[in-house]
Amino acid sequence: MNKNSKKVLALSLATLLLVSGCGKIPKLENGQDAVVTIKNGNISVDSLYQSVKDRYALSALMDLIDTQILEKEYKSDDEEKEEIEAQIASWLSTFGSEEVLLQQTSSYFGVSTMEGLRTYLSLQYKRNKAIEDYVKSTIKDKEIKKFYDETIFGDIEISKILIEPEIKEGMTSSDKTAAEEEAKAKANEVISKLKSGEKWKDLVKEYTDDEAHKEDEGNIGYISHGTLNDEAEKAVLKIKKGEYTSPIKTSYGYEIYLRGEQKDKAKLETLKDDIIEELAKDKLSNDSTLEITAMVELRKDYKVNITDKELKVQYENYINNAIEQAKKNDEEKKKQQ
Repeated sequence: MNKNSKKVLALSLATLLLVSGCGKIPKLENGQDAVVTIKNGNISVDSLYQSVKDRYALSALMDLIDTQILEKEYKSDDEEKEEIEAQIASWLSTFGSEEVLLQQTSSYFGVSTMEGLRTYLSLQYKRNKAIEDYVKSTIKDKEIKKFYDETIFGDIEISKILIEPEIKEGMTSSDKTAAEEEAKAKANEVISKLKSGEKWKDLVKEYTDDEAHKEDEGNIGYISHGTLNDEAEKAVLKIKKGEYTSPIKTSYGYEIYLRGEQKDKAKLETLKDDIIEELAKDKLSNDSTLEITAMVELRKDYKVNITDKELKVQYENYINNAIEQAKKNDEEKKKQQ
């Protein structure tokens, strides 16, 4: 076992110490440190390492490598700390106490202290940052231009009428379905009245459940790309000023949009960063192998060389298997869409 492997063992098995106390560590006849002493026999550091190597060493090694790299690439800041604390607060709300939370994290993440949990989440946060930055670096100017030309539009002023289904606590699924159908029928009733010549502002007062904009004829201001869900955005873009959409099902209920004024389209340079970010999210959503490739390439940039032959083979197999599994998952997701 080489010196690097022993260092990995010492760090990765900190929570699995089998010897307590501050006295001298016993030596075996061959000079190795004894982890456990037993009547008529002892267990050495090397024996323990070989026993746990296949199960734990690779994961611990990758964490150590990535921690060393990522702490140089990404300094911890307030944004990171806020995200970590928000995640912990969410889990505490779910599990009720630190004790129960740590029982879960010990099983899933291998961390059994709050300090260890924060360290784990910090590493994951930095990994995500590295992945995002890698994917952004792969986006070409022609992709940005294409997205700008085909997807970005000048801000459009819209008004809406919202019809919410009357869902009450304790309703059966059939009752909820009936409430949904009633809301849809009411929204179609609004369309019929618009077609017959009734004024938008009068129908807003009579029908809309959007109290925040009721007194302003349903006007919610100007929208840009991504403000509405995809279906609603496409519907608004298909109509002209003064026209309205058919009822669109959203998480709030049924919404009808009236199109108003439109501003000039912003210049590409002012939107470039936002476009790159959205393209990167789309790429990650459609190709989860990028999550693996990003970290592999970063480790290559830092000239990581696993000198332990067994661990090197484990690492290569892990990467190949992870990529294959990611491809399968992407294929399954496409089938379900």
